Amino acid sequence: MTDPYLLAIGILGGLLALTALVLAIVLRRYTRLRLELPARLREARDDAVARSTAVVRGQAFEHLAPFMDDFGYHPRDARFLGSPIDLVVFDGLGETDVREIVFVEVKTGRSRLSARERAVRKAVLEGRVTWRELRA
Repeated sequence: MTDPYLLAIGILGGLLALTALVLAIVLRRYTRLRLELPARLREARDDAVARSTAVVRGQAFEHLAPFMDDFGYHPRDARFLGSPIDLVVFDGLGETDVREIVFVEVKTGRSRLSARERAVRKAVLEGRVTWRELRA
């Protein structure tokens, strides 16, 4: 038979060894994360600045688009909305002869249409556009 005291000492020693191992792993991980933190923060800041710059550039381009050579319409016929689409062009409005109404979404870089922009595009393409007049 095994002495119960020896068994208890063996179990206690094993638990201490396991605790030491877990502490060593946690300490190593903590040290590594502490060393990586400045680089991760720098990357996060750089990413935030890059995204912010892209947003500001896109917003500026939305306002300047009617004045670009390849816009295709007279700038005075364009009206800025901003959301959910950027512009509505009343082609010919300057001559009081509206030939067509065009919804324009301006995109820069690799940006894509949002779900709301796709929903507006779908409604326009399906002809679900209505004229409504309100009188006060």
